[in-house]
Amino acid sequence: LLLINVLLKLWLANRQIRHVALHREQVPADFAQTISLPTHQKAADYTLAKLRLGHWDLALDTLVLLGWTLMGGLSLLDNWLIGLVGVGMHQQLLLVSAFMLVSGLLNLPVSYYQTFHLEQQFGFNNMTVGLWISDLVKSTLVGAVLGLPLVWAVLQLMQSGGSLWWLLAWALLVAYQLFVMWIAPNFIMPLFKIGRAHV
Repeated sequence: LLLINVLLKLWLANRQIRHVALHREQVPADFAQTISLPTHQKAADYTLAKLRLGHWDLALDTLVLLGWTLMGGLSLLDNWLIGLVGVGMHQQLLLVSAFMLVSGLLNLPVSYYQTFHLEQQFGFNNMTVGLWISDLVKSTLVGAVLGLPLVWAVLQLMQSGGSLWWLLAWALLVAYQLFVMWIAPNFIMPLFKIGRAHV
């Protein structure tokens, strides 16, 4: 299933790459009066570059997933934390936190390359390295403040919610998503600076 998923995503991305490349030299008729050919070509080149970078991102995500699962990475992390802090809710919260932190660190090279090479190459990046790091720290802290209580609640429901724990957890997740949608525009997004221009 993982192989089918990867191959399907690669096939769709390559279809889009061929389509964009094929129509790079001509502005679509509906936009011919408002978009110049150089602007259209710049947008096409940017799209092609992002799609090609997406190939590497997909490959990395697949390898990381295999590392966590079939290669036993998650089990090793779990056993290491059990030996370090013992068994209990605190260990489960640490496991989730460590999993998210390691996964995030493994994705940093692609994020850095996209921001400071690809985006900068096309003139869409106004972000400095300091601002990029600052936003990473802020997003990590916001994720911990909002996410860890949710993880704790779901784990509690799994332990003591009976046979319908999954339904209670689903209702909790829906409520959480609505809550985040409500607070994000007014409280979360203002914490982050706009560092990129757009096509």
